[in-house]
Amino acid sequence: MRRAILLTVTAMLLGGVAGAQEAAAPSTEAPAVDPAAGLAAWQDVYAVFSHPRCANCHVEDDHPRWSGAHYGETRIHAFNVMRGADGSGFGNPGLRCTTCHFDSNSNVLHGPPGAPGWHLAPVEMVWFGKSSPEICAQIKDPGRNGGRTISEVAEHVRDDALVGWGWAPGPGREPAPRSAEETFAALERWNAAGAPCPAE
Repeated sequence: MRRAILLTVTAMLLGGVAGAQEAAAPSTEAPAVDPAAGLAAWQDVYAVFSHPRCANCHVEDDHPRWSGAHYGETRIHAFNVMRGADGSGFGNPGLRCTTCHFDSNSNVLHGPPGAPGWHLAPVEMVWFGKSSPEICAQIKDPGRNGGRTISEVAEHVRDDALVGWGWAPGPGREPAPRSAEETFAALERWNAAGAPCPAE
């Protein structure tokens, strides 16, 4: 009788230890994604990418744009400034972007803006005037985002000095919304939620 009781108690204790170990074991299941949270994060990203401070350098033709806060105020760059015959985005020989755009902004109101390596985005990264679903699909496509993963896009937005100019565009210009760090965080949230894109 006593032996039976000991065996029962031992089994219960061992069962309790096993149950505790199972409870403490980390789950191997992937965390559930929340498409609604992902779409909300994307909307924060799109507000930045579609803003003229960013979109004006992601243009389809050979002419950079300059503008106020909205596409409707956008004008083609004066002086027949071009992307460059070599497709580099740094301008034509004899009229490179860095002829007027230095490593920092002019202190004069509406003077030439500046940041290190001033140039247009590559042709494959054009999104000026595109819709939210179109830009969303493009950012996920390494063939059209500079060969980057979404995490690398986020780091590029946070760390690249030319991209960062969008939040510090100089006197008389409205900056892009939020900040580089906040946009990085929004891209990370979007990615963690499965990088959903809005419907057309």
